Amino acid sequence: MSDAGRPRFEEPRLTTRQVRRRRVPRHVLAALPLAVAGLLSLLLSGNALRPFEQITTLQARMASKSDFFKDPEVQRLLLRHGIRVDIHRLGSRGIATQSLQGMDVVFPSGQPAAKLVLARQQRSVHSVRPFVTPLVLGTFRAYADTLVKAGVATPQPATDGGPTLYYDLDMPTFMGLLDGRADTTDQDRDGRPEGADTWNGIGYDNAGAHSNSGRVLVRTSNVCESNAAGAYLSLLAFVANRNSTPGTQNVDDPRLAQDAVTGLAARIKPLISLQGMWADEQADSYFSDLGESIAPISLIYEHQYLAHQLAHHDRHGKQDTSRVLLYPTPYALTEPQLISLTDQGDRLVRILEKDEELRDRAIELGFRVRFSGEDGTSERLNDHLRAHGIQVPVPNADQTKSYEPDLDVLERIIDHVGTCPPPVQDTP
Repeated sequence: MSDAGRPRFEEPRLTTRQVRRRRVPRHVLAALPLAVAGLLSLLLSGNALRPFEQITTLQARMASKSDFFKDPEVQRLLLRHGIRVDIHRLGSRGIATQSLQGMDVVFPSGQPAAKLVLARQQRSVHSVRPFVTPLVLGTFRAYADTLVKAGVATPQPATDGGPTLYYDLDMPTFMGLLDGRADTTDQDRDGRPEGADTWNGIGYDNAGAHSNSGRVLVRTSNVCESNAAGAYLSLLAFVANRNSTPGTQNVDDPRLAQDAVTGLAARIKPLISLQGMWADEQADSYFSDLGESIAPISLIYEHQYLAHQLAHHDRHGKQDTSRVLLYPTPYALTEPQLISLTDQGDRLVRILEKDEELRDRAIELGFRVRFSGEDGTSERLNDHLRAHGIQVPVPNADQTKSYEPDLDVLERIIDHVGTCPPPVQDTP
């Protein structure tokens, strides 16, 4: 067969495909410098490996000072130490009188509750009192001005010439309004004294724009649960006892001493029991939009008011001049105490003692932070307030301090006023 008659087969041709490289999207290229900068920031701050580190969660029971540990900046600073705090909210005296099983730390807002907690411990505990805060009465300008006209309060001068945020309150005179009794023995047909102390009765409605025929009262939290209410009760008892600490008289005769305490508790009970015995946090209600309609005067801590003013100025560029503070004279100073119940709790106490950034943050939240074992340092707080356009409160020339009675005396007064349930005992 000739070549011409054979079928012809062509050699297969090898073809190559040109692969096009995908371009990196522009938005990825734009974000790359930011990602690199973020990585460098993490490396420099020592936080690059934070997601891979073990975080210890501490169980904590706290009262109003849980505001500090709920702050996002405080939480961030604690995470740098590998600690997260799980907060179980309860009033300070409730902390001291209920079971503490499963807790690593507790943070009662004052010394009476702290002493109750410490008395129950069977291990050597670590504790720290990082800051102090005065007990104050939050009110509204029209009510404060009414108390000024009634001779009960004195406005502090405002350095900028504007309306003041702070008033000094004469507690002995103020307690004369709280008792609801008139200065005359005449009574009306209902058996009530004529001219009993109501807001309108002391001139609240004189301006014509306001009216309130209700009693002059202070809205407090539950005296069986709250450190603030217990401290306020101590203040009332101190004043009613002629600026003397209850329980310091008749010490050589236990029967007379006990009778004196019981009689004192009976005298001040009407100043507390007629106020509703509210158990919720007073500051939340006071700073709400309906605060003035809820209560003319609320028992709060100074740091709560100052934190509100700082936040208000940041948001609106000015002070909240509708809400003002009454500083009682004599005054009551509360000392929150963080108490460790476990080895993990010890870590948190040591951190709070040594971390300067946490102390600085406490000042930014309105606390008077302790320095070098002093009772309290106010100058750094005052500087922070001035720098943020907030009026600085001025100490009253009368610096009489209300001292809390011994724990057993205070417990007798609280139990008499509040009819409190017995404390819960931890099982060993």
